[in-house]
Amino acid sequence: MKIIINGRKCTPRDSFKEHAEKKLAKVAKFFDDDAEAKITATVEKSCQIVEVTVATRGMYFRSEESAPNMNEALDTCIDSIIRQIRRNKTRVEKRLRTGNLDSIIAETESAVDEEETFEVLRTKSVVLKPESVEEAILQMNLLGHMFYMFRNAETAEINVVYKRKDGGYGVLVPEIE
Repeated sequence: MKIIINGRKCTPRDSFKEHAEKKLAKVAKFFDDDAEAKITATVEKSCQIVEVTVATRGMYFRSEESAPNMNEALDTCIDSIIRQIRRNKTRVEKRLRTGNLDSIIAETESAVDEEETFEVLRTKSVVLKPESVEEAILQMNLLGHMFYMFRNAETAEINVVYKRKDGGYGVLVPEIE
């Protein structure tokens, strides 16, 4: 697994890099050698934020955590990614290497949660009128939603705006592989 460690408003110490490599060894056994892990460490006034993104064969696992210490935030991120893999194990199994994922998960955690079943409770149709990103954000806020789908007036593509944890907004734009 290729590991890339970046710092925002800081330079990660060698001890953090060593700790990150050690912790990512737990996650690396789930993936082939072509997987890539990106770690971004950010220092804010009152806390330190670590973001971990693991990408392989079109699948992405991402976690972002904040803690008083970078190593604590990294530990929480790695645990979160392992939970994501476990939760989506059947889908992940199809795309990952042919090794026995069940035995690896059993090593990682002794008590395996039951597989989740997804039940669609409601299907909703929406009229997509052309809007600017600003209009879509305003509409999302008026509705009190965390995301809003719309047709972008500039590109005529379907986009999604969403509210981020940090209070900002994001836009999802489709990209064809």
